[in-house]
Amino acid sequence: MTAATLENLEIKAEVSIDDTGTVTGIAWPFGKPDSYGDLIEPSAFNFAPEVPMLMEHDGRKVVGIWNSYAVTDKGLEVKGRLFVEGVDPAKQARRHMKAGVMSGLSIGYRLHEHKARPEGGRVLTSLTITEISLCRRPVHPDARTIEVKSIIEGNSMENELQNEPEQKSDPVVSADEIKALKDEIATIKAKMNRRPVAANNNHPDASNDNRTEVKAFADFVRTGDASEYKSLGYASPSTGGILAPEAVATTILEKVAEFSPVRGLAQAIAMSGPLLQLPRLVNEVTPQSVAETAPRPEGEPTFEQIDLKAFEMAVTIPVTRILLEDAQIDLSSYLSNHLARRFGQTEAAWFVNGNGTTQAEGVLNSAEVIEKAGAVAADDLIDLFYAIKTAYSANGSWLMNRKTMAAVRKLKDTDGSYIWQPALSAGQPATLLGRPVYEGVDMPDVAADATPIVFGDFASGYAIADRVGFELTRDDLTGADNGIVKLRGRRRVGGRVVMGEALAKLKIA
Repeated sequence: MTAATLENLEIKAEVSIDDTGTVTGIAWPFGKPDSYGDLIEPSAFNFAPEVPMLMEHDGRKVVGIWNSYAVTDKGLEVKGRLFVEGVDPAKQARRHMKAGVMSGLSIGYRLHEHKARPEGGRVLTSLTITEISLCRRPVHPDARTIEVKSIIEGNSMENELQNEPEQKSDPVVSADEIKALKDEIATIKAKMNRRPVAANNNHPDASNDNRTEVKAFADFVRTGDASEYKSLGYASPSTGGILAPEAVATTILEKVAEFSPVRGLAQAIAMSGPLLQLPRLVNEVTPQSVAETAPRPEGEPTFEQIDLKAFEMAVTIPVTRILLEDAQIDLSSYLSNHLARRFGQTEAAWFVNGNGTTQAEGVLNSAEVIEKAGAVAADDLIDLFYAIKTAYSANGSWLMNRKTMAAVRKLKDTDGSYIWQPALSAGQPATLLGRPVYEGVDMPDVAADATPIVFGDFASGYAIADRVGFELTRDDLTGADNGIVKLRGRRRVGGRVVMGEALAKLKIA
């Protein structure tokens, strides 16, 4: 923000200092658009479980955490705490804020819904705040810090900002307090690394767009040059391959879900090791009626531990060396589309028909899933719907292939009305007995002894474990005689039924 701009602004910052270490301000004022013409509706705000306080949207500089948010007539008012007790970036932020150098706030968010403004720009109607940064130049000119409080006492500027004869020292802080702060910062950074990058960070310099990583990845695919190795991987590869940057890997997983309906319905867990062990309740406790002074019976629930492991899938993409050298296409997008289709088709088949030994366990191959014998008839589908508990059926979904869908669409109730209800809007699934229907191309056709339909709460009943999102190796040798470069992609993913009572399948008698 230029000096001329500052002269035309009403700076509402009133700095006061006490021992609370808090920062308060307006992260987004209402009433007028930002410099891009965007407005945010007061009802649009949602918040991540923890919203870190960053410096200029730099994920490596976590300087505090925001504790509370309030939507008022003025705007989105926020309150947080600076980690000034032992973190150098936080101390630096405090100095800049006291000097008026850093008096702005900038929000980072994931946008869910918006509409166009007649005057230009957008009206954002639904978003999730993922971080709020202290910055020098916010997009919204009125997004200011109104109050800065520090654990460091004194009302004057520090020596590097004002030529005082002596510098006041920080108060004595115990080693336990510093360790607790460092642990808290490490936890926030770890969660930020797992969190998808915000779609917009309300900052004109777009500091979170991963340009360096994506460019390095595209250069590696095109030339095989891995000199920018640090930019190529977002985690340490275990096989000598190059892990796609997070922006590419996230795109691949999003597109995989388009080909794998179970991924969109089931719960997904990120694995940090070769085996994931999940506790599962076997016997529940049973409360009993008792007299006023009678002894209380004891319940003894029992648990079992189930294992969830990841299996490897891979695909090879042969590309001519000349195409790689001369192509004007976005290679990252090309790889994302190609690999997402192949991986999505493979994992979709695993989640339905996988053997559980060299592949993820398929829903149809699990003995834990409730099985009902019958036919593709209205009465049998009603029986299948009520075969699971109410809590599961309320969140249930139907899974069947296209041929089975055609048969089910023809079914009618006793009044002659079709039990299949088309979607009310484009992009939404049709419903059967009030629950959505999804197409699974790997589900079998209607035939004797086949299981063409599954219904249930996949989020409770099935778990997917992601171990390696996407890893790429460039092979310049195998096809060198023919001018072919082979790009080998791989990923590791597992899955299994974790709560069989949440799912039911129809077996044709």
